[in-house]
Amino acid sequence: MSLLSKFTQDPLFTKIIRASGSLLSNNTIALGLSVVQGIMATRLLGPAGFGLIGVIMAFASTVNSIFSFRMSEVVVRYGGEYLNLADKKSASALLKLAGCTEAFVSLTAFIIVIITAQLAETHLAKTSGVAWMFIFYAIGLLANFNTETSTGILQITDKIKLQGTINLIQAIFTTVIIVFAFFFNGSIITVLIAYLIGKSILGLGLFITAQVQLNKRLDKGWFQTPISSLKNKKEIFNFAFSSNISATIIKIFRESELIWVGLFLDTSAVGYYRVAYTITHFLAIPADPLIATTFPEINRLAVEKAWGKLKSFLKKITAFSFAYNILLGAGLIIFGRWVISIYSGDEYLNAYPALVALTIGLVFNYILFWNRPLLLALGLPQYPIYVTLIIGLIKLALSFVLIAKYGVVMAGALLAFYYIASVGIMVWRGMKRIRELEN
Repeated sequence: MSLLSKFTQDPLFTKIIRASGSLLSNNTIALGLSVVQGIMATRLLGPAGFGLIGVIMAFASTVNSIFSFRMSEVVVRYGGEYLNLADKKSASALLKLAGCTEAFVSLTAFIIVIITAQLAETHLAKTSGVAWMFIFYAIGLLANFNTETSTGILQITDKIKLQGTINLIQAIFTTVIIVFAFFFNGSIITVLIAYLIGKSILGLGLFITAQVQLNKRLDKGWFQTPISSLKNKKEIFNFAFSSNISATIIKIFRESELIWVGLFLDTSAVGYYRVAYTITHFLAIPADPLIATTFPEINRLAVEKAWGKLKSFLKKITAFSFAYNILLGAGLIIFGRWVISIYSGDEYLNAYPALVALTIGLVFNYILFWNRPLLLALGLPQYPIYVTLIIGLIKLALSFVLIAKYGVVMAGALLAFYYIASVGIMVWRGMKRIRELEN
């Protein structure tokens, strides 16, 4: 059997690729629209204004993630198992618990943003009179009161491709408003409104779509199922708590770069770094569909204790992701300056060194994107916490020493270090655990 046949004749692999491809098609169009948004927003606002918008958006997202329980992972881990066992009562109780918890977290995060907006203005934005912008954009947290739970529901009901459709719709609305602002001399406020509307469409759209799927898969009146009917609440809570801690660590050390750059430097530097960060994160466009479709299958194979199939599946997914990520990464490094010029103009070329550093780290991360889902499926939800915390603290300590001195390129290099070290260690532990369970 040829190497190609081993891939094409594997029903699980082809199922993942088909599902990912469906989600990718809509995301690719949304990517094109986001490029249009970026081109116009960077030119309309300049480095300082573009950086300020980035800080405002990152602040709300970070506050929410600190309290978030990553409910999509809880829903996939336990809700998927209940649906496979046709245990609709337990599935209903779990989804009710997940949805109510996430809604409470979103409300809490919104209140925290209101309380801390003035501090964010002073120490992060370093621009007077913008505290209200932090609060205004945080309204999106309320619109996304059920996003994580809804995403998990679409995953376990094999309807994750609908997420791509909703993402495309929000991208269209956001782009139309930003294009209007560009041609009619709009302001930073107009751009902020555009991003808020897009975020709200995504959150509410996912919620409505997920509820439709639940009404099809569960009994009518499923929401009336008492949460007390769950038999393993302690186990679920421990899993959710571990996911919360892990997600918080990841957000603070890996996904809040704009906040740290704003703290150590200024909004112009944030603008440069945001351009590099945005361009390199286009690598996530093909990776995100794979992540969304792969986790449920990894979890299913782990539940079935099909270790041989799981290892084979991981090898094929890794080989596939390696092939396209290496090509995309090399292209970004070789043509990076040209891409920056087209995307944001020559005034942002200072972002190129950071782009190179970020590309290296992200390529490594997206080749082995399954590192954390594997550990969760194998019953090691706390291991990522230890790894990301230790590597994150090292990164943060170095940030205080190096970023102010070397600028945005060092911020990119430290994030690349974080990706390579943390992902590498978690992959090693996951594969070691599989070997232990086989024996």
